[in-house]
Amino acid sequence: MAGVLRAERVWVETFTGLRWEQFGRLLKAVRERSGNGTLRGRPWALPLAERVLIVAVYYRTNLTMRQLGLLFGVSSSTVCRVIQKLGPLFAVELVARPADAADRLWIVDGTLIPVRDRKVGVSSRNCRFSANVQVIVDGDTRLVIAAGRPVPGTTADAHAWRASGLAEHCQDVTVLADGAYLNCGMVTPHRKRPQRGLLPGEEADNADHRTVRARVEHVIGRMKNYKILRDCRQHGDGLYHAVQAVAHIHNLALASRPEDCDHRT
Repeated sequence: MAGVLRAERVWVETFTGLRWEQFGRLLKAVRERSGNGTLRGRPWALPLAERVLIVAVYYRTNLTMRQLGLLFGVSSSTVCRVIQKLGPLFAVELVARPADAADRLWIVDGTLIPVRDRKVGVSSRNCRFSANVQVIVDGDTRLVIAAGRPVPGTTADAHAWRASGLAEHCQDVTVLADGAYLNCGMVTPHRKRPQRGLLPGEEADNADHRTVRARVEHVIGRMKNYKILRDCRQHGDGLYHAVQAVAHIHNLALASRPEDCDHRT
């Protein structure tokens, strides 16, 4: 059965949110992470470029396996195997601590992501079964630095941050956060004092703090343009792999200099 979608410019730019050159960078990263495997045994029905496209389209549109199978001309079980195999290879690269760490500004925030797996999510304040995911963003470039493993959606942001293990990656870097991260070693807004309120100048500081911290909200909002983060049907580590993959795709979409990449498998 012939499919409709192929690894061509028009389909890539329409269904993934990436330019053709950026998709080439994603394909190159997956290939370098052994996306083609050992090339032993029964060969895949699709070349690597189209398998990468399947995963990118899945994260972008959240279509079912059956729908994707019809679009690409393969069975739904093949689509499932492709996503399970290549999804973890989409993960964002954890950047090394910058040399000018003292001058950098990172921003952290948590977001609730609806998930079907009851072992990952719980009934949360958004009236859905959700998981809490911590995201670190560079305040200057808006690139996603790292994302933590999901925890139940009822977990407070401060506890989710401590459980994520991301704090070790933020040593020597100034990290901005909201008032939910008190006593976590971050720059948080001033709190009102009992019966006194804020001191002179603190309200202006809080306003500046909100203006800068809004950048992480904007990044998370753009990440949720990928519908997999609006209703994740994956189980087990599926949500974690989806968040990591979307973070990588988001970073590629922000790339200012496209590379000429070879799209051959």
